[in-house]
Parts: sequence; C-alpha cells; structure tokens
Amino acid sequence: MKILVTGGAGFIGSNYVQYVLRTHPTDEVVVLDVLTYAGNRENLRMVEQDPRFRFVRGDICDEELVNSLVAGVDAVVHFAAESHVDRSIQSAREFVRTNVLGTQTLLDACRAHGNVRFHHVSTDEVYGSLGPSGMFSETTAYDPRSPYSASKAGSDMLVRAAYHTHGLPVTISNCSNNYGPYQHPEKLIPLFVTNLIQGKKVPLYGDGMNVRDWLFVEDHCRGIDLALRHGKIGEMYCFGGRAERSNAEITRLVLFEMGFGEERIQFVADRLGHDRRYAIDPSKAEKELGWTIETPFLHGLRKTISWYRTNESWWRKLVKQEEGRASQSATTSLSSTLIPS
Repeated sequence: MKILVTGGAGFIGSNYVQYVLRTHPTDEVVVLDVLTYAGNRENLRMVEQDPRFRFVRGDICDEELVNSLVAGVDAVVHFAAESHVDRSIQSAREFVRTNVLGTQTLLDACRAHGNVRFHHVSTDEVYGSLGPSGMFSETTAYDPRSPYSASKAGSDMLVRAAYHTHGLPVTISNCSNNYGPYQHPEKLIPLFVTNLIQGKKVPLYGDGMNVRDWLFVEDHCRGIDLALRHGKIGEMYCFGGRAERSNAEITRLVLFEMGFGEERIQFVADRLGHDRRYAIDPSKAEKELGWTIETPFLHGLRKTISWYRTNESWWRKLVKQEEGRASQSATTSLSSTLIPS
C-alpha cells in the first residue's frame, strides 16, 4: 500500500512510520505534518533516506493540499491532533480547529477520491473517567471531560458519520496512555526522566492517585497496522496495555530505576477536571485482530529511560524551546510543570 500518515512527525505517528517501513518492504509512506511544537523532523531521521518515504509540511485543514495527497494513496492513517490536556484547558480553539475541522477535511478528501480507506487514531479520554472498577471498551458511551477529549470525541463522531452516511471505509482505534521513544518531554514519563537527568524535581498532581493504563508505543503501532489491514470496516478497536498504574506508582518506579529517592517529588495543585481513572479492555482487538501486548510495562519503562538517557540532544532542544515560549507568554506553563493526563 501507499499510505498517507497525518501527524507522522509526532510521537506515535513517527513510531508508526518506522514500523510500517520496517515491516512492509513494498509499502510507501507519505507523511503530512504541520510541525507544531509536537511535530519534529528529527523523529523521522531513521527513514529520511528511504526511497519509499516522502515528507510534506502542511496543515490538515488545507483542503487543496490534502486533496492532492489523498488522490495518490491507498489509505490514510490519521494521527494529527492537538493532544495536550493542559494546553486545551488554557485555550481550546486550536484543538477544535485541528481535531474537528482537520478530520472533516481529510474525510471529505477520502470521499472525493474514490472512498480511500481511512483509519482514525483516537484516545481513551473520550470515554470520561472510571470509578475504582470496570474498563472502557468499544461499547462504552462517550463522556469527554476536557476540551481536548471533547474535540477528539467530535472527530470520532465525524468518522462514524462518514461510514454510516456515505459508506466510507473506516476503522477507529482508541488507546490508553502511550509511552516510549520520541515522546515530547512535556508528557509524564519523559518529563520525569528528563527532569531527573537535569537535576530537577518531578511534579506530581494532587494526591498522585489518578490511575492510567500504560501501553508501549511499538505495541500500539502494531495494533494500528493490524486494524488498517485486517480490521472490519466500520468497527472500533481498543488498545490497552493491561498495565494500570497510579501516577504516584509511576513516579516511584521512575525514581527507583534512575537511582533517586522520594525527596525528588514535588506535589503540585491538581489539574482542573482531572479524570480519576482510565483503563481499557483490549479483548476485541486480541480476539479479532490477533493483537497481543509484547512489551511488559517495566521492560518498556526501562527501554524508555535508556532512550532518553542516550538521546539528550533530541529532548534538550525541545526543553529549551518550551522555556523560550514560556518566557514570552504568561499563559504558557513552564515545561517542568506540564503534566499529561
């Protein structure tokens, strides 16, 4: 196949591009990315010289550009999104533009060029917050709680509507918290790792008992690829790591693996509307796609810590950029206080 990957210079998108080119030797990949702060050309340096790879800098809301690219591909895998909850709380407008209007622009182009196959990458945050028991699944009702998750829920609904109204061949996947190489250092695990390397403390929201299910990015990419090639048209697939951990537990694991004690923890005021618990049941993907989790959490965490230790030049540039933005705008938090969901 020839695949258009939107947001392919971001964290999960770049890992997916590398996975496809490594796993499918006859496939071609075109990446469309506008290169916001979360998109980084260096994430694609491993594939830049591959003749099957092409990069296009551009906006998914640019109808003319999107149509020109969709016209020449067999499938679209849509990662491009504004995704940081804290930023959506500060200003939601760009999240609506990119996540909702951008998705509709892509869907319109796929319809216009012969119903091009479309896979939409979403999040578990569209489901809201869980109590102490239970798990999200493909049949869970949507209940988004932040501007970010509301905009992603809107994009999911547009994809469903394109299938039911127009017969567009789509699949949707919802995932739990990803971690691994190339994740922006504003997110929880890389934030903690890079802070510790720099001699800083690690900021922990509230009481630290918010629970997330953690999924190593390479396992997620394999699931997306299976859904694209073998998923049933019109269906949703949930990918979770079966690795629920509280933020406090994650904090202590990172400290232990890096040789630090709890004196490095700095408790900070809780986020507005902070969802208490997420967990995903991946049974459908396991049964229908033959997908399995290949990376146990502790093994993935150690691989991630090692990657950030050996790639300081990559993340230090991003930290410096964040500090520069923070000094220019009172509404932008310092990178050392940005914490993910």
